[in-house]
Amino acid sequence: MLIRTFLAATALSAPAAAHAQSMPAMDMAQHAGHAPPPAASNPAEEAHGTTAASPPNSPPHADTMPGMDHDAMPGMDHAAMDHAAMGHAAMDHRGAGHQGMDMHGMKGALGDYSMMRDASGTAWQPDTSPMWAIMGRSGDWSTMVHGFVTLIHDDQGGPRGDTKTFSTSMLMGMGQRPLAGGTLTLKAMGSLDPLMGKAGYPLLLATGETADGRTELVDRQHPHDAFMELSATYSRPLAKDLSGFVYLGLPGEPALGPATYMHRFSGMTNPEAPISHHWLDSTHVTFGVATAGIVYRGLKLEGSLFTGREPDQYRWNIERPRMDSWSLRATVNPTANLSAQVSHGYLHSPEGLHPEENVRRTSASVTWNLPLGANRNWQSTFAWGRNDPSGGEHGHVTDAFLLDSAVQLGRWTVFGRAERVDKDELFGDAHDGDPLAGRVFTVGKLSLGGYHSIPLGKVAFDLGGLVSRYDLPRDIQPRYGADPTSFMLFTRLRITG
Repeated sequence: MLIRTFLAATALSAPAAAHAQSMPAMDMAQHAGHAPPPAASNPAEEAHGTTAASPPNSPPHADTMPGMDHDAMPGMDHAAMDHAAMGHAAMDHRGAGHQGMDMHGMKGALGDYSMMRDASGTAWQPDTSPMWAIMGRSGDWSTMVHGFVTLIHDDQGGPRGDTKTFSTSMLMGMGQRPLAGGTLTLKAMGSLDPLMGKAGYPLLLATGETADGRTELVDRQHPHDAFMELSATYSRPLAKDLSGFVYLGLPGEPALGPATYMHRFSGMTNPEAPISHHWLDSTHVTFGVATAGIVYRGLKLEGSLFTGREPDQYRWNIERPRMDSWSLRATVNPTANLSAQVSHGYLHSPEGLHPEENVRRTSASVTWNLPLGANRNWQSTFAWGRNDPSGGEHGHVTDAFLLDSAVQLGRWTVFGRAERVDKDELFGDAHDGDPLAGRVFTVGKLSLGGYHSIPLGKVAFDLGGLVSRYDLPRDIQPRYGADPTSFMLFTRLRITG
């Protein structure tokens, strides 16, 4: 029911989006194919660092970092970056197989394509996706900075709900330069999320990781680690339209799953983490990643060796890499507006509370992006993930489905997310004695919200909120309530460039 409602709401927004696209005042020259990238107005300024040409207001890209996890660089949190905010005129949005650089000389980190395609880790997004960032140059280096800080009041309804006011944040810096016939890209991303406390924030139906090393986090979302990514990528042409790359991160993100929710525009606009996070993109902070792959035009094939164990409760440190797990991923961008991936991985002992348990994870996703004009964009993502555990108490194969969508129309942005997830950790393990422990329950969640943006120079101030409703099996309604309702109110300050 919730999924059908959300699909209907998304479909109803199409006429408004089409109307906005056809408005005479819309400057379509800002999109690829309508105008060449503008030259730097002042080379001296460019050499010392300037911002990319951008409209006065731009949309955000978004675990709890709304608008963050969209990277303008490989692995960059796309949720935090709005490519539209940087101005499509300043970026090359040509289709797959064409070289693209912004006016500061930055290009795709993995090969000969537009940098707009790069998302979190080595994941791709549609070439036309929006990005928010300040760009510049220093000698041979092209640079980029993006980030946000969000203040949230959270009220989760029902008997298992709770309230909390907290802050989430992210700051990412990237540098890129030519090296030995190829391209070197360095990236660092951090967060002050650990300040919210080890128990994170209330979020009904969320599961995964631990706050104290003894009990599972249930109905709460864990905070991000202070160090989210420290990575280096090197790519080099191998033949016409063919390149190879190597990505190393401590921490980093392996080739598994879609672009992280907080790094794609359709997901980053929402300040809460998806309850499907641990089926789709929970590996976006992994302490030890080595990825190698090839890019041929709009096709990318890659494989990773990485640490299967998820971050522990100590959020300020860098953990020891184990490199005991692997993954494979194929991604295709058939047009500038579309990106799809399928991936499979083996995670060795991902949960510290169940060290004997291993998981095989499979996912597939499609992200569609439609630029509608200056400060106008529509993006949607559909994703499926499956966890197949072995060797422990959790022997059930579980699936998760997610659909998220966001539409920016000037200073207003509306967003929604619908999920349907099989959960087997809501009431603890079978040996805990609870009659519901260890059972699999299929739950649904629908969130709808929006925000208004106020441009303030190179940053924007967002003011917004969201409401969430749930579809719960009859057996768990006495615990959660028959019809719980949750809401969040938030203010966010984000870099736009």
